[in-house]
Amino acid sequence: MKSVFVGNMNSQTTEGDLRALFEPFGEVARVHVVSDHGTGLPRGFAFVEMADDIEARNAIADLNGRELAGRSLTINEAPRLQRSGARGRSDSGPGAR
Repeated sequence: MKSVFVGNMNSQTTEGDLRALFEPFGEVARVHVVSDHGTGLPRGFAFVEMADDIEARNAIADLNGRELAGRSLTINEAPRLQRSGARGRSDSGPGAR
């Protein structure tokens, strides 16, 4: 499973728009358009999870810079976030023992 970052999106772009954009490259497992927690408005970026790594790489190569709804999209592999310690705790910083 490969997660793809989609940036510089028009605020009107929907999950369905992104699914239609990526499906010609392979199976789209999940689409998540990121919204602001306070306002609920789209923040202009999303994550698309594709089932196959090679299909995801092909989508990235072909779609990066493509225009959608008047915006030139930025598309690349999403970075993997490392979780630290149990329940997201680390052994350093405020409150560390």
